[in-house]
Amino acid sequence: MPLPMTPDPSLKDALAAATRPLVGMWVSSGSALVAEICAGSGLDVVVVDGEHGPNGLEGILAQLQAMRGYPVTAVVRTPANDPVIIKQYLDLGVQSLMVPMVHTAADAKAAAAAVHYPPRGVRGVGSALARSSRWNRTPDYVARASDTITVMVQIESAQAVENVADILAVDGVDAIFLGPADLAASMGLLGAQEHPKVLAAVEHCLAAATAAGKPAGVNAFAEATARHYLDAGADLVLVGADVTLLARGSEALAGTFIPHWKNDGGSPAGR
Repeated sequence: MPLPMTPDPSLKDALAAATRPLVGMWVSSGSALVAEICAGSGLDVVVVDGEHGPNGLEGILAQLQAMRGYPVTAVVRTPANDPVIIKQYLDLGVQSLMVPMVHTAADAKAAAAAVHYPPRGVRGVGSALARSSRWNRTPDYVARASDTITVMVQIESAQAVENVADILAVDGVDAIFLGPADLAASMGLLGAQEHPKVLAAVEHCLAAATAAGKPAGVNAFAEATARHYLDAGADLVLVGADVTLLARGSEALAGTFIPHWKNDGGSPAGR
């Protein structure tokens, strides 16, 4: 007799239950081992990056499985707002999706439609073959699937900021996520995501989300900026990434120890 399965809470459930803003990080390395380490960190959310990280379907599956035993909400960012890719991610068992580069209400409607089965959406029905339903071990999965999935769309262009109220009004969009780096680039401020105009645009979107009664998250690796956005009403802040932690940490080790060695092939100074 197969075990009946119950879907895990998704990001919208974690946000609704939270008594404080959630804090998380990116896993961009493509490593299930690293994802598991991060899942056990005590952070609330781990986002697997399918847009900028080397993550194929098999790698995402492995990372979901590695994080499954930890009290953390797993989110996966898709590489594009593409219904085929979204269908594949959902069938892998992704319950919390972040969809990048959503500029208009039409883009948001397309992302929401890709998540839902007909007649509400266009998701292909293959639940019997998929981990999402635990191969039909989740009772009534097809009927309940929409309730188990969170759709978070990314606001990361000046156009999206202009359209943020319309995007938030789309049925099926559960939350928005601000990407200040791409937003700055779209505003002619490449590399200046802490420029006052970018900060103001993010704050405008946070306020719009509050007015719409929907959660909003933001990317902010600098502690002062993260705290600023928390004070401005962000419900989720991603404050780091596995690859940047490793890069900066290894650089700090080099900076600590390399000056103590002579430049003569590695002989320690003083010997």
